[in-house]
Amino acid sequence: MNILETIVAQKRLEVTIQKGTGLLASMKEQLHDKLSLKETLIQSPTGIIAEFKRKSPSKGWIFPDADAMKIPAGYAKAGATALSILTDEFFFGGSITDLQQARSLVKIPILRKDFIIDSYQIQLAKAAGADVILLIAAALSIDACKLLAKEAYSLGLEVLLEIHEEAELEYIHPNVDIVGINNRNLKTFVTDIETSFRLGEQISDSYVKISESGISNPRTVKELRAAGFRGFLMGEAFMKEKEPDKALAQFIASLK
Repeated sequence: MNILETIVAQKRLEVTIQKGTGLLASMKEQLHDKLSLKETLIQSPTGIIAEFKRKSPSKGWIFPDADAMKIPAGYAKAGATALSILTDEFFFGGSITDLQQARSLVKIPILRKDFIIDSYQIQLAKAAGADVILLIAAALSIDACKLLAKEAYSLGLEVLLEIHEEAELEYIHPNVDIVGINNRNLKTFVTDIETSFRLGEQISDSYVKISESGISNPRTVKELRAAGFRGFLMGEAFMKEKEPDKALAQFIASLK
């Protein structure tokens, strides 16, 4: 199996176990004012979606003891447009608790970033206080993607659809709010920024577009914004630093 197939197989096992623990039933929903990532990105002068993650399959541990009660709040104060909270435990060192903790501290949109394959995960995202979920085309059939997007909409959540190749343009449908182009191929984990430029010009301007992965240079953000992108999901560029919030603040300052 390639890396993505391995992750999805593990995710199916994880979801089955979570359902058996009664986790969802035990969670107290994090109530908050409904926030739109789509509208926030349209209005933002920077569009930086700052990501909280401790490790990745390609880099290993990045920030093992990263504190979800500190870093996301620091991101918000530093000027992040929105947050991405990685909740996958096995490969990324996260948890749904990280999202709950971040929600209690910030008033900007939060994306639950995970490999969502089951409506149960969407219900968890809603209960934890997420505003938007990620659906990865490479991990789903078109029909499954549409069903999960419908479930998200029924719960008042927005949908970020992630694609990384031309064939996945077919996954874009009316229940998608934002289209994210992942510069990292999830099957090989090779990163190429040109992927965003190549696919971005094939996506209707009626969709808000964001670029994900491999972004670390302010010049790249400026070039992508000129090409029509409104959001830029960045994680490792900040999380590899001792003080991620300060790294974000410096990055935002360099965009002005």
